[in-house]
Amino acid sequence: MWLWGSTLRGGRPSSGSIKSTLAVVPIAELATRSCLGQDLERLRGRCAVLLLADQLTAALALLELDGVARRVVLCTPDLAEEYVPEVIRESEADAIVGDSHTVHLSRHGIGIAVQPTATPSFEISGRRQSVDTEWVLLTSGTTGAPKLVLHTLASLTSALADATPGSDTVVWSTFYDIRRYGGLQIFLRALRAGSMVLSAQGEPVVEFIVRAGRSGVTHISGTASHWRGVLMSGAALSMAPRYIRLSGEIADQGVLDGLHAAFPTAEIEHAFASTEAGVAFEVADRKAGFPAEFLDAPVHHVDLKIEDGTLRIRSPGNALRYLGASAPAIRGPDGFVDTGDRLELNEGRYTFVGRSGGVINVGGLKVYPEEVETIINTHPWVRISRVRARRNAITGAVVTAEIVLKPDVQSSGQCPDQESLRRQIIDQCRGVLPAYKVPALIQFVESLEISAAGKLVRANA
Repeated sequence: MWLWGSTLRGGRPSSGSIKSTLAVVPIAELATRSCLGQDLERLRGRCAVLLLADQLTAALALLELDGVARRVVLCTPDLAEEYVPEVIRESEADAIVGDSHTVHLSRHGIGIAVQPTATPSFEISGRRQSVDTEWVLLTSGTTGAPKLVLHTLASLTSALADATPGSDTVVWSTFYDIRRYGGLQIFLRALRAGSMVLSAQGEPVVEFIVRAGRSGVTHISGTASHWRGVLMSGAALSMAPRYIRLSGEIADQGVLDGLHAAFPTAEIEHAFASTEAGVAFEVADRKAGFPAEFLDAPVHHVDLKIEDGTLRIRSPGNALRYLGASAPAIRGPDGFVDTGDRLELNEGRYTFVGRSGGVINVGGLKVYPEEVETIINTHPWVRISRVRARRNAITGAVVTAEIVLKPDVQSSGQCPDQESLRRQIIDQCRGVLPAYKVPALIQFVESLEISAAGKLVRANA
């Protein structure tokens, strides 16, 4: 199994393409042309670190290196240079595939530094697989060095194992960078079924959505925060996707309902996946959470269980391990990966209440920010919220909330004054939450920071 082979249809390359803001590269062109040229053979059997700013160049390099390099390390474009030596050391890298800004990093003891061209420029006679390449992805932690997560192409595509190649008329896109797990999943789907439109680093939401519409995107994915940005932008009518996918964050009922209202004919799914656990399941009924029967009816050989309140996953999509001499184990003794995502069962459906590590301690009582945000986000005038702790001399911490209002209600003149709106939101929370979970302070803000991975940044108080 190798990536180039997955693009072949009856022995011939797909008729799809990979498109960026700068170029369109037909996949079939890579059958006879290369971005790496003679340097590709220099990388055969090597462990290559990809340090490329441009996403299109990275996509083409992946297509060329799988089956050639012993191991490929996908570095995200926001990886701080201070962490590069550790990534090189822990991955046992002996080659760098970089651009003019990164090839100088060969000073970190790397013997081979290769700079690919932006588009296929070198003629080749064919492609040859010699190894089963290992893929290394970096976790998107907010502090400290990222963890290095080891996958194979088989584990990365396990959710596609039973899928038949789709029509080349399918055009995929994603807000994610394809060097992150969520974006890579979409890239791999696109190579099996049609074409791919890549996002651009720093591209404003409106410009990306307009470009996706002009490019005929039919299938598109992003985090809940990405999609809230679309709904806030007023640009939703710029495209007409047939399929919308959410992953990477909790998909609450507010964002699912908002997407259905904006795209009434689109199929809307939210998926649970993580770099370590792989793709666990997909939910297509436009409801938050997932049916309890998912635990008893495995799909794609994925076993799910709830233990100590958190979701555990065992599947062919699990990563093999973390790299590094002192790295912890990914799986427990029973083979399950603990996702750290806490769940509650209510009327036959599990809903996500937050991350184990993100708990707010209010006088010894636990509050998960996502649980409170889910309630706040159902208010008709709220677009997005962020709940966090504020220190308190008596209880240790209290719950606070920052809220972004929908732009259309702010300009309509129908929105009440902020003090009245605060009381409404607090009363709404009191109606369904214990008193210690109700925000003691609400602040209205213009925007909330979204990380490079497309997730709401949860800064400490």
